[in-house]
Amino acid sequence: MLTTKIKNYRWLIVVLLFFATTINYLDRQIIGLLKPILEKEFGWSETDYAHIVMAFTAAYAIGLVSFGWLIDKIGTKIGYAITIIIWSVAGMLHALARSAFGFGLARVGLGIGEAGNFPAAMKTVAEWFPKKERALATGIFNAGTSIGVVVALLVVPLILNYYGWQEVFWITGAFGFAWLIFWWIFYEVPSKQKRLSAEEYAYITSGQDVEKDKSVVHAVSWRKLFLFPQTWAMITGKGLIDPIYWFFLFWLPSYFSSRFSLDLKKPSLQLMIIYAATTIGSIGGGYLSSWLIKKGWPVLKARKTVLIIFAFLEVSIIVAQFAKEAWVAVALISLAVAAHQAWATNVFTMASDMFPTEAVSSVVGIAGMAGAIGGILFPILIGSLLDTYKSAGNLAGGYHLIFTLCGFTYLFAWTIIHLLTRKSGKVNISQLN
Repeated sequence: MLTTKIKNYRWLIVVLLFFATTINYLDRQIIGLLKPILEKEFGWSETDYAHIVMAFTAAYAIGLVSFGWLIDKIGTKIGYAITIIIWSVAGMLHALARSAFGFGLARVGLGIGEAGNFPAAMKTVAEWFPKKERALATGIFNAGTSIGVVVALLVVPLILNYYGWQEVFWITGAFGFAWLIFWWIFYEVPSKQKRLSAEEYAYITSGQDVEKDKSVVHAVSWRKLFLFPQTWAMITGKGLIDPIYWFFLFWLPSYFSSRFSLDLKKPSLQLMIIYAATTIGSIGGGYLSSWLIKKGWPVLKARKTVLIIFAFLEVSIIVAQFAKEAWVAVALISLAVAAHQAWATNVFTMASDMFPTEAVSSVVGIAGMAGAIGGILFPILIGSLLDTYKSAGNLAGGYHLIFTLCGFTYLFAWTIIHLLTRKSGKVNISQLN
């Protein structure tokens, strides 16, 4: 039976990655939106909530390492399916929790499962796109991180209006299984995808590492990965910066609730605008570095130029602490989170720039683990600071200090990345075996 060829099939793959990432962040964000409700029902302190966040990030770190290795070993189709099944089931199990400890256990399952999303997605991009399009493709699917949060802001109040917080977890957890049907039908590596035209296959494989056998993955030595400065550049770019975005995810709703009396039981236009702004940053940051490469810039120079631009823009988060009007804070924080996503898109793409396809998932997993470790430590600081300032009657002061720290970290991280990659080329697969 003849299979119809679909033009520009690689962009259909990006759509699948976008929706997976959207569901990933929808499930992740729900706890932040339900925080005021759950705090009242279960009597959580800020430190209790920080421990729940830490449980997620600790599991996320373990999951990144595990799935980074597993997906390089078994391939993207099966690997992605496994990860979304795990996190969807764990998301539903939140509905059964009745204590901070119970929510912590559910977050562990969610963290382990959700960790597979980015290693699988980045490996898929490396398989399906030439280098000049990878940042744009990454930016598009990475925009799902913000759209997922915006969808959560719409869906959670809607469900709460008719049901309870338990139903929020049951209903949203089911979304992953719907996605899985489309993934299984439409995804395969390029060399095995019968819907892919010969012309598009030739274009995809131009300027990239050609698949050796079409879904057989060559093992790489993890010990050797840590010997390359390129790996440590990725660890820096994720380890220092990921915790900041997790702060934006898990504490911004609570910040606006306490600072500007925002009612989180209703759809919040302010938070929707902030998280929607990250879509502009994600796609715009990816487009900008891809445009520079098409203009003839060396790949790493283009990526690092974009990184330094957005590192300076990130300083806007420091000014946000002085905003007395909610909409002024919205504007400044929107710029900051958009800059973050532009940064994240280019850091993710650097993994496929500096490493062969066979190692991309492993490197992304290692770098993501570093970000998750930072995400374990940062909530400890945040919870402690906010509880201390709250007890002194100055909760805003705690947020001010955190915003200042966040604003300068990007410039510090860029300096380290630049020094580590200044004389580094691409790692060959022969160096990793």
